[in-house]
Amino acid sequence: MKKIGILFGQENTFPAAFVERVNQITKGKDIVAEYVIIDKVLQGEPTEYAVIIDRISQDVPFYRAYLKNAALNGTAVINNPFWWTADEKFFNNCLATKIGVPVPKTVLLPSKEHPTDTNHNSFRNLKYPLDWDSIFKYVGFPAYMKPHAGGGWKSVYKVTDVQDLWTKHAETGQLVMLLQEEIVFEEYFRCYCIGQKYVRIMPYEPRNPHHLRYDAQMKAQGEAAKKLLATMEDYVLRLNKALGYDFNTVEFAVREGVPYAIDFCNPAPDADLHSVGEANFEWVVETAAQYAIERAKAHKDGQNNLSWGTFVTYSAGYTPIIPEATSSGKKASKKASTKKATESTAEAVTEASEDSKKTTTRSTKSKNK
Repeated sequence: MKKIGILFGQENTFPAAFVERVNQITKGKDIVAEYVIIDKVLQGEPTEYAVIIDRISQDVPFYRAYLKNAALNGTAVINNPFWWTADEKFFNNCLATKIGVPVPKTVLLPSKEHPTDTNHNSFRNLKYPLDWDSIFKYVGFPAYMKPHAGGGWKSVYKVTDVQDLWTKHAETGQLVMLLQEEIVFEEYFRCYCIGQKYVRIMPYEPRNPHHLRYDAQMKAQGEAAKKLLATMEDYVLRLNKALGYDFNTVEFAVREGVPYAIDFCNPAPDADLHSVGEANFEWVVETAAQYAIERAKAHKDGQNNLSWGTFVTYSAGYTPIIPEATSSGKKASKKASTKKATESTAEAVTEASEDSKKTTTRSTKSKNK
């Protein structure tokens, strides 16, 4: 009997629905799902789980260490805890430029305050002042400033000019920040991606209160809509294949018909019924359950059962990233478009939009911690 476990924190609706769905599908034969239970963690000792869905280790270092040991001993952890530990948003943007996915112009800013246990001598390689004129010319104003790692819309600032930047940067303490071009968008989308092959594209309005963000509809129509959906699906697959995430969301801001990837480092994305709506919730529960079962069936005891992105696998093989990663993304997109499970169609978007209307009166603060 193989076990699928889910590791989670304060969220309520998704974990229970996921466990129930897996057990409904398998009927308890050969594969069973349950909440992960930890009573001790011994070095080098395996867990009882073939697959673990990780929804919380980004906030609990103890869990992250537990998952690395589990992965070392053969558990397929979704998402890969080693890569998740190494990844951050600035690298994401840098990689996107190499695989043909449009992103806003972005620069990295040093922290306002010295990190703990450092002083001015720790920064003798950093020129003072920075070439601010070139930075401002490259990004332009208004712009957005946000942490180079992390999520949840924390410490995100809109800056209107240089003085506004200085004022708000002074509030950021030891955070390393990004300064990013503002994309004035006509449409905005959030896309689930599971298993680097199953995609669901959802209209999304980030300026709405949290519980109303999925209360949006696609504006493009006809051929323009089909082209936009196909392009976003292609970009979602390119990004997740390159990064190696098996459970992620990608957000796009569409300007003049071009989807710019805004945020695509969300390996424990919102999957709460009361915020994403019934149709989106049903899709993510069913797809995550089917994919976890797929991984459990493919699991081999004592072997490395993790997913690794093409950036890592190509780098390990000394293979050029740019042509191979781009080609891989295009082939993956073409193949994925034929899969029934992939939901990036106008009908799916309409369904998500209609369902979101039913959920606008619900209390929806997502609890992913």
